[in-house]
Order: sequence, then structure tokens, then C-alpha cells
Amino acid sequence: MIRFSSCRKAFAHNVRASALLFRGTTGLAALLLASCSWVPRSSPTQKQVHQYTKSSANTTALHYRLFPVTPEIADILASQVRPLISTLDKSNLRVSLNDHIGAGDILGITIFELGNGLFSSSDRSVSGTSSNGESVIGAAPRISSQNLPPTQVEGDGTIMVPYVGRMNVLGKTPSQVAMIIQNHLKDKSQDPQVMVRIQNDIGNTVIVSGEILRPGRVVLSLANEHLSDVIAIAGGAKYPPKDSQVELVRQGKIGATDLATLEDHPEEDIRADPGDRIRVIYQPRTFTAFGAVGQTQQRNEVQFGTANLSLAGAIARIGGPADNRADGNAVYLIRYEDAEICRRLGVPIKEGEHSAPVIYEIDMLNPTQYFLAQKIPMKDHDAILIADAATDAIYKIDMLIGTFMGQAATIGLYGVR
Repeated sequence: MIRFSSCRKAFAHNVRASALLFRGTTGLAALLLASCSWVPRSSPTQKQVHQYTKSSANTTALHYRLFPVTPEIADILASQVRPLISTLDKSNLRVSLNDHIGAGDILGITIFELGNGLFSSSDRSVSGTSSNGESVIGAAPRISSQNLPPTQVEGDGTIMVPYVGRMNVLGKTPSQVAMIIQNHLKDKSQDPQVMVRIQNDIGNTVIVSGEILRPGRVVLSLANEHLSDVIAIAGGAKYPPKDSQVELVRQGKIGATDLATLEDHPEEDIRADPGDRIRVIYQPRTFTAFGAVGQTQQRNEVQFGTANLSLAGAIARIGGPADNRADGNAVYLIRYEDAEICRRLGVPIKEGEHSAPVIYEIDMLNPTQYFLAQKIPMKDHDAILIADAATDAIYKIDMLIGTFMGQAATIGLYGVR
């Protein structure tokens, strides 16, 4: 009887302790539910983002603007994409221009004449006479040759040739210029023959600059060098291809890609043209993602890994919104926009500034937004914020209550000492 009485007292004591712990847990749960702001979060909710955007704290500080993504907004942002380099090449079947004469070229002109001619000279003749000047029986006719002084093409594309006068050679090949000179000398000399060559080629060059080993002029040949060939001739890029951006300026238009794309996609590795300007830029482009992202890290710095990365591609790279924490209606692209885009969006720019902060809101639960996100290009140093779901706090509280209830059950089973 004594032993049974002791067990009954211990059981009653444990029940009272469990009840007290349960009431304490319930009270704590009610307190947390009353103020969800006490629950730790990885990012703000959609409501909090909108509230701060409209608050005086924003208008007196950065004064950023928030835009829901619409087809019109997507079109404006899509216009920021530089054209692919391949779009600057009108036709890969065009005739090569690498042997055409340009302004600044130095030409070497040699004139051959039969007998005594305009440019003949005894010390330059091809032997058809004896050493004393008498004809040799059966010998070939006397042929003389004369190398004119190096002739530079003027800025207007003309050169001066004796007994021919000033002539325009811009855009012509050496053989075409030789034929023109020869035709002008036919009435003045006996059977003239002319050879023209480019001694110092300025017109058929491209300028290569930036992060390469030997920047400067690269002379193009009839081998029709491609962009990657020109960069290789200049010593190659200093940094890995995926981090080396190639910018091509051709006839006032600009195209850009990375060196890895030129190497892996021949259709983008177009032929270089005389007058091209190629700049290689070290640019390991990245964007930052934080909030309720699908990956385990709360903050990620992610490399583009491609020449052109869309917003949809960037969201996919970070695993998209986390299923149990994220608000798929509230995915934000955060960036500084330049003056032209701000003007089209109606965003004012502070005096002395060249850009303004802008946030774009994407609803990933709306299928049409996926198509718009594919049109929006990412920029270097962009940020993506995935907002916490409003119910995330309740989910965390539920986990907290479950932990306390588990402890209460354990204490009730084994007793309190």
C-alpha cells in the first residue's frame, strides 16, 4: 500500500507539471501570434515592401520607384540589350575588303618600260645591250624599271604619279591602280607595265584594345581573319574567356558578347572588317540573390556564365522561390537604371546623378510573367529579392509550438525532478 501510494503521488505531480508547461506553451504561442514581427525572417514580405516604398523614409532617402512588370515595362528593359555581334555582319558571303587601299596607306609603285622611256635609267635596265651600250645580236629588247618614291594616300584618297597626275585610289585594289596608271602611260611610253603594292597598310587594319597582351593595330590579310583570330594575333585575352567581354564597334554600331561565346559558337565569330574597333573587357559579371531563395544559402553571389542572361534565367539559377517560405507573388529585381531608361519610365534623377534606383515586381504565380521575365536582361551587380510569405511566421510558430509540445510530452512521460 505504501509503494502504490507513492507511485500515485508521483503520477499526479507529473500531470500537474505537464499542465503548467502546456499552459506556458499556449501562452507563448498566443504571444507570438499576437506579434509575428518577433519571429525572425530572411526577407520582408510583399506588404512590408509596399509600405516602405510609400513611406516618408523612402522619399527622403533613396526615393526609389517600384514598378509591377508589364509588357510595356518589359519592352523598355529589353531595349537595353546590345545586339549580338553577328547582327553587325551583313553577309558572310561578301567579297573581302582586306586588300583595298585606304587613306594613310603607303604604296610602292614600280614601272617597267621597253627601250628608252619616261622612267628609263641605264643603271636600272634589264640587260639587252653590251657593257659599252651597243646592241647585242639576238639579245632581248632593253627593258628598264623604275621604283617611284614611296607614295602616301592622302586623306581624300588621292595620290600623285608623274606623267599621270593626281588620281583617286581610295577603295581600289593594287592591281586596279596599276591598270589605271598603265593606261595613262600608254601614249607616253613604249609598252609600259606597272606593279603596285601596299608597303605600309593602314586602311586594312583593326584596333584591338583592353585586357589583351599586345594592344594596337592588327593588319588584316586575304585569309579573312575572324574576331577570335584578331584577338589571338594580339596576344590573346589576359583573363578566362567567360570573364572577357568582347565589344565590337563597326560603322557606328556596337555589339557585345564574351570570348567564350566566340570560341564555342562559330556563327558569332564573324570576320573582322577594316576599320573595326575591338575592345576586350575583364568583366566577371555577377548578380546577388537573397531572401527566400530555393537554394540553401540565404545570400548568393552568382556569376552570369553566359553572354546574355535573362531575369527568368537568373531566377532559375538560384533555384527559384523556396516552396515553404517564399511568396511567389513577390519577386523583385533591384537595380540602378541609367538616364535613358529613367526618362522612358518617368523616373526623376537627382541633380548631378546619372542613374536612379528602381525596383521591379514579378508575380511568378502568373504564367504570363514568365514570358516577360525572359525578355528582361540582367545587368552586372543586379540584385534579386524573393519576399517571405506572410504565412511564413505562422509556419515558424507552428514549428516552435511543436518543439515545446514535444518537450512537454517528454516531461510528462519521464517525470519532473
